[in-house]
Amino acid sequence: MNAEERKRDKVKSAGRRAGLLFGLCPAAHALLFFSLLVTAAFFILRSNTDLMTLLSENYVRAYHKTFGRIFGFTELSVAEMIVAVFISAISIYLIRAIVLFFLEKNKLRRLYKTVIILAAAAAAVYAGFCLLWGVNYYARGFPESAGIEAKPVSANELETLTRYFAGIANEYAPLVAGGTEGRFRKNETQIFEKSASLYDNTAAEYRFLAGPALRVKPMKLSYFMSYVNFTGFFFPFTGEASVNTDSPQCLLPATIAHEIAHQRGVAAEDEANFTAVLSCMMSDEPEYRYSASLLAYIHLGNALFGADRDAWTEIYGTLDYRVRADLDENREYWAKFDTRAAKVTEAVYSEFLRNYGQELGMKSYGACVDLLVAYYKEEAEAQYAGAAGK
Repeated sequence: MNAEERKRDKVKSAGRRAGLLFGLCPAAHALLFFSLLVTAAFFILRSNTDLMTLLSENYVRAYHKTFGRIFGFTELSVAEMIVAVFISAISIYLIRAIVLFFLEKNKLRRLYKTVIILAAAAAAVYAGFCLLWGVNYYARGFPESAGIEAKPVSANELETLTRYFAGIANEYAPLVAGGTEGRFRKNETQIFEKSASLYDNTAAEYRFLAGPALRVKPMKLSYFMSYVNFTGFFFPFTGEASVNTDSPQCLLPATIAHEIAHQRGVAAEDEANFTAVLSCMMSDEPEYRYSASLLAYIHLGNALFGADRDAWTEIYGTLDYRVRADLDENREYWAKFDTRAAKVTEAVYSEFLRNYGQELGMKSYGACVDLLVAYYKEEAEAQYAGAAGK
């Protein structure tokens, strides 16, 4: 046998081995290949803003609207059930694979098949996520679509805006308080019922935020979500927005508005927080307006605390005792979940956000300050012109 024949024989042998491996689980191999192809195409093309915007506006949002309506038939979070079933199925499959690994003679064959099936499942989920949500990160954002230009913020502007939202919180606190301590206490069912029409006024001004009247859903495993530092999530595969109902109620309406922003195509966390405040402030519901003012105060106050602590202290002293009670409840609640699991989750999610162009990671939740100042600056300065001039 000459060198050329030996080379052809090696090629044939390699082809037979590849065929045998493919035959172990052809569907998994095909799914893995297709998923990796889709993911590669996404990462290659994601810098094309026009293309991502086209996909987001004409296909991704249409998908979310359609499936949001389909799964809107129940108040239960289908997304939560799917996640639970998926995790359970993977766990059962792993246990089964480990048992079979020790029972079978050809252990390498079993190991290879297990790895390929798990890799195919993970790749398919990730490819679907890139198409149904990742696209939105690289489409035109809320500021560009709304024509709002965020600029660097001065300490005086921070003080003015913090004072402005503190005043709104003080105004609405008596309307939402309950119990002996004066904390936010409203009928939770009614809060969720009102979520369907929450964006009506906002969408009238910004048409790109229009969408079906879908209610946000409470999560059954809310307490466990707190352990990993999540107040809610949007599930792009079903078009559902779900929220944690175990955390303090004072920020529940604002959290609902935040998740609806994601449902309406606002991907960036800072923009979703700003959109949440905007939509709540445009609503006629006291609990939503109060919750939004509290969320805005927290973000602005945190920024002001680092820029001018004396100004922060003075404004904090003007807060109604009921507002302080809600802030205390929120702080005390999350202090209980300052765990290693929460820190790991935050680190993982921060890295995830950075991989999708959110350079501030989890801190991007606080970057909505620039948008709040850009949008409400004139109104706040008109009301607190004297306080701003130092």
